[in-house]
This record gives sequence, structure tokens and C-alpha cells, in this order.
Amino acid sequence: MQLYFVRHGIAEDAAENMTDAERQLTREGIHRTKTTARALMEAGVKPRRLFTSPLARAHQTAEIMAQILDTKVTVRKALSPGFRVEDVVRLIVNLRGDDRIMFVGHEPDLSMIIAQLIGGGEVIMKKGSVARVDVGMIEGGQPLRGALIWLLPPKLLEK
Repeated sequence: MQLYFVRHGIAEDAAENMTDAERQLTREGIHRTKTTARALMEAGVKPRRLFTSPLARAHQTAEIMAQILDTKVTVRKALSPGFRVEDVVRLIVNLRGDDRIMFVGHEPDLSMIIAQLIGGGEVIMKKGSVARVDVGMIEGGQPLRGALIWLLPPKLLEK
């Protein structure tokens, strides 16, 4: 199974008149997200499922990805800050082994999940980055394990 982890695009700075959950993508965040989504489309990435955090900046990122990659967005509270590898397992447990699943979320959660899936190391997910981790099927209570296939920052995808 191919798992794609996408950190939301560049968002507005925090302000007194809005909650953290309300922060929107900036123009640059929207532009870079579109560029990333187009690069993924050209590479043949077509997720069967796209799960996103309900926070505005992640949801906007997911909607842009879904439109360009021709898929649907499913909002899951589990992808809010505090997302864990156990939440990934719950979301994919009944899916097929050849599925491609995309998660749009936040830091430091995504980096920690990727590191846990690949058995350790330091992973750095810049805003707008996308990583692919290939995992085997979950069997007999074994922990989910995978291999980091690639991690691409948005600046590289603009080239």
C-alpha cells in the first residue's frame, strides 16, 4: 500500500481575531499546493482515498489536491494535531493492499509517523512537502512497517 503524507501549505500567521483552526492558506501556499498537486498528477499519483485534518489550512490543501488529482476528500478529526500511527492503522485497516492513500495534516505529527513507520530516523516535513511510504498489510497485530520511497519539498517540485 502506498501512503502519501502531505503537510498543509503555507498558512496565515496566527492573529488575535481567529483561532488556530481557522488559519487559511496564503496566496503562496495555494500556488505551491497547486504546483505540488500537478507534479503528483504528472507522476501518476492517483489516491483512492484522501483523508484530511478539519483545520482550514489542511482542508484547503486537501481540496486543491483532490481537484487536481481527481479524488474526493474525507475529513477526519483524527488528522487534527495529535495524529498518530495508530490513527493511520485505523483509517487503512479495511482497504486493499494495492491502494494509494493520502493524508493531509500537520507537524510534528507527520514526521513522527513517517519515522515510526520506517523504523526511526529524523524526518523533516516542510510546509507543502509530500512523502511516500510503502507499507505491507497489517497482519496478526503486527505493527505497521514501511519504507520511505521519497520525500519532496515544494521548492523542488517548482523546478
